[in-house]
Amino acid sequence: VQLQASGGGLVQAGGSLRLSCAASRSISSFSAMGWYRQRPGNQRELVAQITSDGSRDYASSVKGRSTIARDNAKNIIYLQMSSLKTDDTAVYYCKAVTLRLDYWGQGTLVTVSS
Repeated sequence: VQLQASGGGLVQAGGSLRLSCAASRSISSFSAMGWYRQRPGNQRELVAQITSDGSRDYASSVKGRSTIARDNAKNIIYLQMSSLKTDDTAVYYCKAVTLRLDYWGQGTLVTVSS
């Protein structure tokens, strides 16, 4: 399984962006998909997750500012982020979960400038 993350870039604080993660196979086969991030000097952390039945979870730091969504027809998940803060600067990774294995994408860098 290959996961291709895109949509990162440089954005000003208060701005918005949308990350995309395209999977090489049907995302309906995954029990869950999510976005993680690794901020400089920190461990990788969960940002948002969506399960196969559509349930969503968000980190408290992004709740209310972010929306995770999935397009089963296109095999893509999205992370819409708004009111971005400098603390959101990180490499964002997508992850796909199966019963046997987890798959990671290559990461996309989001830099939020003040």
